[in-house]
Amino acid sequence: MALSCVRLCTRHISSGLQVCGHATLSKSSRPQEKTSSGPVFQFVGQHKKPSHKVFVWGFSFTGALGVPSFVVPDSGRKKPRKYQLTPYRLETAEQISSAACGYGFTLIASPTKDVIKLWGMGLNKDSQLGFQRTQHSRHQSYDYVLEPSPVALPLIEPLQTKVVQVACGRAHSLILTDQEGVFSMGNNAYGQCGRRIVEDEVYSGTHIIHKLEGFDSKVTQVACGQDHSLFLTETGKVFACGWGADGQTGLGHHNVSPRPVEVGGDLSGVEVQQVSTYGDCSLAVSTDGRLYGWGNSEYLQLASVTECTQINSPRLLPLVGCGKVVQAACGGTQVAILNEKGQVFVWGYGILGKGPDLSESSTPEMIPSTLFGRSEFNPSVAVASVRCGLNHFAAVTDAGELFVWGKNMRGCLGIGKRDDQYFPWRVTVPGQVVDVACGVDHMVALVKSLL
Repeated sequence: MALSCVRLCTRHISSGLQVCGHATLSKSSRPQEKTSSGPVFQFVGQHKKPSHKVFVWGFSFTGALGVPSFVVPDSGRKKPRKYQLTPYRLETAEQISSAACGYGFTLIASPTKDVIKLWGMGLNKDSQLGFQRTQHSRHQSYDYVLEPSPVALPLIEPLQTKVVQVACGRAHSLILTDQEGVFSMGNNAYGQCGRRIVEDEVYSGTHIIHKLEGFDSKVTQVACGQDHSLFLTETGKVFACGWGADGQTGLGHHNVSPRPVEVGGDLSGVEVQQVSTYGDCSLAVSTDGRLYGWGNSEYLQLASVTECTQINSPRLLPLVGCGKVVQAACGGTQVAILNEKGQVFVWGYGILGKGPDLSESSTPEMIPSTLFGRSEFNPSVAVASVRCGLNHFAAVTDAGELFVWGKNMRGCLGIGKRDDQYFPWRVTVPGQVVDVACGVDHMVALVKSLL
């Protein structure tokens, strides 16, 4: 890659602050140990709060991990690190509350009300990380961003607005705020950014960050598919825009939709609490615990209601023996759901988590709770959340432990090796995992320090 299109820190303006990377060292934490009897070992103040940290792993050469020394070593004795096979601490100046992994890029956001509250790293050839001005010209933007760099949102009241959630697709991004709605940036060839499609538009180096309109009420969640977008409003309605060739927008046709339109079908009159997508299949969970699906079904994702390879309108999926669904995750070829008992069910195609003999299923298969740490010594362990990357799964337990399984694309599982993982495997992370984001070949974990 040419140096002219790589964002890399080259100078310092104050102790601990790096220009271009815009990342500073977080406050270190020290252990505090108390017992009801006996000596007390107190290394920090009683009111010391747990620190929040960010860990990254997987393929580094896109810049998506935000560690420039992996790509361009800062010492002659070091070699480039193409694959980071275990969690690596990413230094951030602010507490990070939301992260999303796109196809070779990452967005992270802080709940701060400071002007800067959003950072991007990785591929930026479609301005999916916004306009990242080069050091040589204010009219040129970097195609690769090697460490977390600020993304300036066009907010009316930046000091009063927080970023609630971020989502990333193949080459576009969505940013949800608490006061000023939803913003999009990146490739809009199919209307996935929710704005008018401009023929032969050049996305590299664009300043466009679009504010989406047309929702019935406040948006509470956003999700990016490969080239389409889903939006959930506080009234429980789902809106969609973008590429619809597989029916993934759920709008009853296979055309592109350049603006958000309410999704109907079996979702008409249904109050939805969560939406999920990443490839070309889409899912929605209702407040009463039912699951709805539409889009691509080449890999049996929607086989419970159709033998076709596509559905362009939401259908209620009859799930026998799964209980009340509280969360769903949808990858490129596979599906995972979580019920109210903390049990995980999977189906679709790929490495599903029950060994090498199960690579395809049209019906939900429960993954034994013992694989997530439940035992006679920990009888109450339950999974609290599930996530899907393009070809892998992740689950976080109520104890803050992270388990992964699936295709270990370029070391994206973080298990210290590049072998595929056929059963859930615990990732060694120093702290309690609060949330995790899965991409194609990298992951990001938000962790609360134990010490």
